[in-house]
Amino acid sequence: MANHASALKRNRQNARRRLVNQMNRRKLRTQIKKLRSAIVSGQAEAARALLPATFSLIDKSVQKGVIKANAARRYKSRLNRGVNLTAAA
Repeated sequence: MANHASALKRNRQNARRRLVNQMNRRKLRTQIKKLRSAIVSGQAEAARALLPATFSLIDKSVQKGVIKANAARRYKSRLNRGVNLTAAA
């Protein structure tokens, strides 16, 4: 356990930030899972409706440092490709 006041404060800050990061990561993963399940089940309209909200959440996650920029680009590319293939089929 920390002994100095600054170290105690740093522990409190880290615990708070950890919870915020967990919430943001969980929101992102849940939204991506919703979109992927719509793609897999062949619901083109539902997938097309979920796409903008998912892209927005991915972009916000990059700004908050939850995921890196290249990971976001990869997610967006693959999800968009899946939605397009579902709509074409």
